[in-house]
Amino acid sequence: MEDIILTTASTLKYTGAIKKILEQELEKPSEEFVRFFASRIYGGRLTQSVLEQFRKIVKKAREQFINEKINDRLKSALSTNEDKKEEISEVVETIRSSPKNDGIETTEEEIEAYNIIKAILRNVIDVKRVVMRDKKSYCGILLDDTNRKPICRLHFNRSRKYLGLIANKQEERVEIESLDDIFKYTDNLRAVIGEYSE
Repeated sequence: MEDIILTTASTLKYTGAIKKILEQELEKPSEEFVRFFASRIYGGRLTQSVLEQFRKIVKKAREQFINEKINDRLKSALSTNEDKKEEISEVVETIRSSPKNDGIETTEEEIEAYNIIKAILRNVIDVKRVVMRDKKSYCGILLDDTNRKPICRLHFNRSRKYLGLIANKQEERVEIESLDDIFKYTDNLRAVIGEYSE
């Protein structure tokens, strides 16, 4: 039993260390990292100028690779939820046509953002517990449909879009340029779920 605990602890430690190295290499590729790819692809001599060109290529390839992976995961999550998307559309239509909506309009972007957030949280919680509640000033994403458990807020009613991240019941707004930027805050969104299960 002790061996299993030590092995698990070691695995977590090494996994964390590897993830940190990967993050650093992907953010600012070292010469060894660039050389690794260049030596497998480039047929000529690896001069300093060739390595500099490959450094830019590696960074560009990294960005494209990450974006493609994000898009693949999103498409996969959305394609398995075609029925749920239809249900959401019906709910949104009901909200829009309801006389009690007081001028609240749920936009397609808010629905898409809601689906992205559900895709992010799918691995940590049953997404049936994740609920969207639109208000005049923001669109709230809640756990268990209660205001006491906000996951995040979407501030999309202005020319600039903001994602309201929740930590310790406090909101921090971060500007996003596109809905794909929500994926940058995967750890924050999953962490807030952990706060409610403590």
